[in-house]
Amino acid sequence: MMDLGDLNAFVTVARAGGFREGARAGGGSASGLSEAVRRLETQLGVRLFNRTTRSVVPTDAGLSLLGRLGPALSEVEAALDVVNGFRDRPAGSLRLNVPVSAARLILPDIVPGFLAAYPGIRLEVIADENFVDVLAAGCDSHGFRYDERLEQDMIAVPIGPRVQRFATGASPAYLERHGRPQHPSDLLGHACLRGRFASGAMLPWEFERDGEVVRVDTTGPLIVRIGGASDLAVHAAIAGSGIVALFEGWLRPHFESGALEPVLEPWWQSFPGPFLYYPGRRLVPAPLRAFIDYIKAGKF
Repeated sequence: MMDLGDLNAFVTVARAGGFREGARAGGGSASGLSEAVRRLETQLGVRLFNRTTRSVVPTDAGLSLLGRLGPALSEVEAALDVVNGFRDRPAGSLRLNVPVSAARLILPDIVPGFLAAYPGIRLEVIADENFVDVLAAGCDSHGFRYDERLEQDMIAVPIGPRVQRFATGASPAYLERHGRPQHPSDLLGHACLRGRFASGAMLPWEFERDGEVVRVDTTGPLIVRIGGASDLAVHAAIAGSGIVALFEGWLRPHFESGALEPVLEPWWQSFPGPFLYYPGRRLVPAPLRAFIDYIKAGKF
């Protein structure tokens, strides 16, 4: 019989992409994970990872094991979680994978109250602009998705503002020098601070007014990685480098302080608010159920 702890260590390292990364994710030590994987490889008689000084990558055997072992360990966790039903308060770990914008704009109003209400739950938030498969990432929920089609076996729960807007803004000094756009097409003559997704895609800026939709392929002196480097674009706009486009909630404090001035506000496009979603084919773990119930109660 294989040691369950060694099997779990293997899954942790494979999902995290390394021993140090796995230690940070699981709260253990890199040396402890390395020893557990070494024991498992010795027992199985096959190498599960190709290790170099720069990377730890599963072998074909490792990938095959991970594909079967991940769901099995999730079922073990679900079985043990049944005990949570006999507690006064749910306990355990809850991992959420969310966009950076959600971690910045929505979770701050929710997390402190939730942690106070459920002191036995340890919440881990992973901010990621890439789409991550919920089960493959080892998360109970992807967290939030915006206006995207969910798989049939996913359950979606509304969370946060039901309507949001994309906003554009620039510093008063920039607009004094270069003029204030009156129509989205005017942006073709302006310095626009762009964002690029991790996939490499750069979407056009989209505006809407009275049913008319206008998409503009803007250009400018700065391109940032959407999410992690978006604040750099905001600071560059405040410094007068150009016009920035981002969630209204992200830019609102700078509009209120006067550091930025709204640009083309009548054209700002609205979009549906986000959803918390999770796989409906699994027994919902108690920590995730507690989070869902807290969201539905709206006590934040």
